Amino acid sequence: MTFKLLAVSAALIGFTVTGAVIPGICDEAIQAAPVKVAAASQAVSAPDFTGISNWFNSKPLHVADLRGKVVLVDFWTYGCVNCVNTLPHVTELYAKYKDQGLVVVGVHTPEFPFERSASNLQAALKRHGITYPVAQDNDSKTWNAYSNQYWPAQYIIDQSGKIVFQHEGEGRYDEIDRTVAKLLNASS
Repeated sequence: MTFKLLAVSAALIGFTVTGAVIPGICDEAIQAAPVKVAAASQAVSAPDFTGISNWFNSKPLHVADLRGKVVLVDFWTYGCVNCVNTLPHVTELYAKYKDQGLVVVGVHTPEFPFERSASNLQAALKRHGITYPVAQDNDSKTWNAYSNQYWPAQYIIDQSGKIVFQHEGEGRYDEIDRTVAKLLNASS
């Protein structure tokens, strides 16, 4: 083993042990972006649910009909482990605030062909205890209307129909809860 190879090996081990970042190589260690919460003047109107092939646990919903309510739109798919990891938090939030004016709408946008099946989705809803409305977005029309890019992703819509919060991925459950509670004037 040459001295140069030994030095590089030692450096890589050091970076691994200390969690240091090698610039240009470890870009995934970029510091997490802050939660996006828009001021009312900066918020954009929420797009409607469009191109939905099936609705579960509800009649078809429209964003305009939900004015006066706080709405959490949760983009997910049952074959995504990260999405499945968020479901207990979404269902808990729904149970906690549904009687105070929160409406949760799961938008199931499939990634793989087997996720397009209505019966497979129905089984997933039962398996995960999901009782809130779920829209089956097989053609990604609602996904595209929101310019969404990630599974899972959550959008909070205020009572006037504006998107005031957006988050992609797992986590930030307390911040989501606090945002909903603040909009509902409830204590969390």
